[in-house]
Amino acid sequence: MKTLIRNGRLVTDREVRKADLLLEDGKILKIADGITEQDPIAEGAELIDASGRFVLPGAVDIHTHMDLDVGIARVIDDFYTGTVAAACGGTTTIVDHMAFGPKGCPLSHQVKEYHRLADGNAVVDYGFHGVFQHVDDEILDEMAMLSREEGITSFKVYMTYDYMLDDLDLMKVLSRAAREKILIASHCENNGIVNYNRQRFVSEGKKAACWHPVSRPDLAEAEAVSRLLYLARAAGEAPVYIVHLSSQKGLLEVQRAREMHQKHFGTETCPQYLLLEDSFYDDPQEGLKALMAPPLRKAADREALWQALTDDVLDTVATDHCPFTFARQKQQGAEDFTKCPSGAPGVEERLILLYSEGVCKGRITLPQLVKYCCANPAKVAGLYPQKGALEEGADADLVILDPDREQTLTIGGMHGAGDYTCYEGMHVNGVITQVMLRGRTIVKDGAFTGLRGDGRYLKRKTSSICTEKGLYEG
Repeated sequence: MKTLIRNGRLVTDREVRKADLLLEDGKILKIADGITEQDPIAEGAELIDASGRFVLPGAVDIHTHMDLDVGIARVIDDFYTGTVAAACGGTTTIVDHMAFGPKGCPLSHQVKEYHRLADGNAVVDYGFHGVFQHVDDEILDEMAMLSREEGITSFKVYMTYDYMLDDLDLMKVLSRAAREKILIASHCENNGIVNYNRQRFVSEGKKAACWHPVSRPDLAEAEAVSRLLYLARAAGEAPVYIVHLSSQKGLLEVQRAREMHQKHFGTETCPQYLLLEDSFYDDPQEGLKALMAPPLRKAADREALWQALTDDVLDTVATDHCPFTFARQKQQGAEDFTKCPSGAPGVEERLILLYSEGVCKGRITLPQLVKYCCANPAKVAGLYPQKGALEEGADADLVILDPDREQTLTIGGMHGAGDYTCYEGMHVNGVITQVMLRGRTIVKDGAFTGLRGDGRYLKRKTSSICTEKGLYEG
């Protein structure tokens, strides 16, 4: 089966150019100017006319939480509904962060559980990040084994929450990761600051949503970001990845490490930290929708993060997609914000938000959009150039975007299982008109046309962060 996409403007992380794409057997066979249906190489191809539209690589989201069980609630999107939402938003690959398993379980316990949840259900291609709950020699050996045998080349550690790792255990993990060239992703918040504030506020009756951001201040993020980066250096330039950076103070620690020429680290932010502010929490009910960790910040933080994207200081934009129902699950925090499950939806909104609010408003360029949402996430995950690239031989994962159309984001137009979007009523420029996974159309004019289980599990290679040249090699 061949498909010929003609007259589109192809967008890579380096350029925008007019060219045609010929797809065959799930791969990009040829990229050139002036490929026609009469060319012998394109004989029998289905024609797609992309005149006036941009053709992007399928987006890669390396921070999602599908079917996540947090103890007090389970997210409403499973690997079917969540990946349908991803597909409709132009994301054709996810790398999902696993939930914690039973106390004392091996790393492989959750790997098996997540294969059970995802295999046969996902509609886009997928991989998993492993997760640490405790550290000993067997666990560290298992990390190396899963990297080799399962292609799980990244693992997450938490610096807060019940299964947080202290500095001693972090050093053990980072030192082994440096030797094995395994990427360690980290949720960076200082546990003492956060829990001291949460306990104090509850005891003082300060339980409304507006106290949530105060309980998790930017200083808590900045301290943990700084500490992780120093620990990584002490462990022999261990490869680390800072997830969901939310604050200007945290960004300053990233910039400091860049100025010191620290190797082997990457940093992610999310659309919510670029577009929303902590005033969202002023309404005690509506504020529950955006109750997440880290919390929304100030306008100055938003602008600092945008500037960091403009200046190529940050590396990726992911979503931290973690949706709970507002009508039921989020209401657990109506009388006490500490009881509210933490997280919000976002996997469907990311690409169009970054196009409309970033590219159309002159904050980032089209190639930067592809860099942050497609190419760099694939490099971080060890999937490039199979994913995130418009190159001959790459998977034919494509997004066709019409820049001349507009839309208003509403929950009625979303495709996940959630009952709200944090961007309700936002007017955006651009409409995704078609999405292809390995050469097959899975979204057309806003309708999902793919099949449950068509997503493939991806055994990932070593993250580019672990290599000598890092994300920007080549």
